[in-house]
Amino acid sequence: MNIRKITLIITVLSFALFGNLLAQNKSETHWPNDARLVISFSMQFETGGQPEGAESPFSGNPLPKGTPDLPAESWFRYGATEGVYRMLDLWDKHGIKVTSHVVGEAARKYPEVAKAIANRGHEIAAHGIAWDDQWNLSYKDELKFVKDGVDFVENLTGQRAVGYNCNWLRRSVNTLKVLQELDFLYHIDDVSRDEPFITMVRNEKFVVMPYTLRNNDIVNIAGKNWSPDQFLYQLKAEFDQLYKEAGTKRRMMSVSLHDRIGGSPAVVKVVDEFIQYAKKHGGVVFMRKDEIAKMVLNDPDTPVDNSEIKYNK
Repeated sequence: MNIRKITLIITVLSFALFGNLLAQNKSETHWPNDARLVISFSMQFETGGQPEGAESPFSGNPLPKGTPDLPAESWFRYGATEGVYRMLDLWDKHGIKVTSHVVGEAARKYPEVAKAIANRGHEIAAHGIAWDDQWNLSYKDELKFVKDGVDFVENLTGQRAVGYNCNWLRRSVNTLKVLQELDFLYHIDDVSRDEPFITMVRNEKFVVMPYTLRNNDIVNIAGKNWSPDQFLYQLKAEFDQLYKEAGTKRRMMSVSLHDRIGGSPAVVKVVDEFIQYAKKHGGVVFMRKDEIAKMVLNDPDTPVDNSEIKYNK
């Protein structure tokens, strides 16, 4: 066999192999931006918006009603003085943009923190005017509760929120209609899937960006007394499984961090380690929730789930 024939055979085989690799790579992307796995961080800014007696490390020994719980207040204050800034530095280190659900009263009490979040390029999403229930409000009162928070934070930061998070996810039967009336794009108060989906609200599309109770510092570290190492193990285990599944279906990983918990030194350290771990895998992208919602809103591969249609007519 002469050199020309050998060269031709090698060329044909190379093109075949390259084409096969391209086909394999294409089969592993199920997002419009050709990502394999999308990761989205939530950074909740709530400090200063909490009600009297809000859950804290001191909740097991409550003081008489009306008595200031100064240690508890200082625990929350840590989120504004240390926690948010430490997390902002972490996002800057990795070039990641996150979504921050901002309580209106938190922004009112610590305007410099809300401005810092916005100025560093992160999404300002809404979290109510106060850290309080809205599931028990009338339609009119709930509309005001949401709008007051959105308007105040927009006037302060220049960003109009398009995403929403209720206190402990507890929506009313009217919440999505309220959000639609205020031109919101998505909400996160749902834990039914590991990918975004569409639900119909008054016959119009509304994006649901599922939240997480598994990759959540307030649930596992504050609530279950997990060590930071246990939290890191959870993040890696969840990532590994979702990354594997992402070869055949659309997968999104959500991580939720709260100012006074996720912003502590040890938690930031392990989240840093997790981000480094995730970045070693091909096709992993980190995105703000508003960016994801816009990307999937009109994508034909985005599932539609109308399990709550009776509330959203």
